[in-house]
Amino acid sequence: MAAKKRKAAGKPARKARVKKAPARKAPAKKTAATKAARAGLVRGMHGMFYSSQADELRAFLRDKVGLRGTDVGGGWLIFNAPEADLGVHPTEGPEPKSGTADISFYCDDIHASMREMKARGVEFTMDVQDHGYGLVTHFKVPGGFDVQLYQPKYRK
Repeated sequence: MAAKKRKAAGKPARKARVKKAPARKAPAKKTAATKAARAGLVRGMHGMFYSSQADELRAFLRDKVGLRGTDVGGGWLIFNAPEADLGVHPTEGPEPKSGTADISFYCDDIHASMREMKARGVEFTMDVQDHGYGLVTHFKVPGGFDVQLYQPKYRK
């Protein structure tokens, strides 16, 4: 509009101002150190169950617990954990021995999860108990051991 008024008054139109983009820095070289810093040093966690019935336990985790995984060859399934956290607990007395690792599963609604798992044939070894940090139960798995399932009371 101002350009039309200037032209009508016999004055040349002004050139539109162009804002210059700021100069960009050349991208930094991606080194192992910068990649690690960006990734937080650790990208994930790998846990293992040792079982005298490994094939049966793999099928149990796939079919009854509902974990998805990747067959990395020879029937070895590596399961994708949907989410994980890690706690460090002090040892008190002789058990558990220092250095012991433990794996448990957690859920949003322990009673709903138990109903679904029971419908798939999972056997629970105890009723739900309140352990302070969450509602807890255990279920049997192939290989002769139990695994904990809990509904955390703390915020995830």
